[in-house]
Amino acid sequence: MHAIGIFGGTFDPIHFGHLRLAEEMAEGLGLARVLFIPAGQPPHRGAPRTAATHRLEMVRRAIAGNPRFELDAREVESPRPSYTVDTLAALRAELGFEQPLWLLLGADAFLELPTWHEWRQLFELAHIAVAARPGAQLLQSEVMPESLKNEVSQRQRTDGPVSGPAGSVLLRQMTPLDISATAIRDTLARHGSARYLLPDAVLDYIHEHQLYLHT
Repeated sequence: MHAIGIFGGTFDPIHFGHLRLAEEMAEGLGLARVLFIPAGQPPHRGAPRTAATHRLEMVRRAIAGNPRFELDAREVESPRPSYTVDTLAALRAELGFEQPLWLLLGADAFLELPTWHEWRQLFELAHIAVAARPGAQLLQSEVMPESLKNEVSQRQRTDGPVSGPAGSVLLRQMTPLDISATAIRDTLARHGSARYLLPDAVLDYIHEHQLYLHT
């Protein structure tokens, strides 16, 4: 049974850093598909700058043409705050408990995991793949909370295939692309060029709807 990747975020806007991470994870983990799930009301951070309808359409345009990438609007369509544990539980109910799932996270998001709602349950619902720069070592991070370090020490896999539907932590080295949505928004707000930081189809949509013109 081929695994499925789960990739959440505000995607405000989606950019090549997001897309390259998903592509390398899909290839490296042998994922049949990657579900892009834009956040509706993220409880861990401020509300997204851009309306959900715009963020959904930008993701839709960004992933068009990649048969492994799919848009999932469930968090945006929910009237409640977007808790990852609830999203994974809903996917488990739909896909079954034998289906391998991989939650795809950047290193910064992973280090904040203990602040997430019912974060330990995430390991019961999915494997977690952490995107890191070449040479990074999870357990050597001085800023990793002790509670998370204990989980990683028990769950991290460094070689060989990962079995089962959930429970493992894997560090995947990614091509380093220092692109951030914040920097893109700032560039657009000062009428600078964001070309080659995100797909042309997304940039055209941003200009068409005059997004990010004000900080």
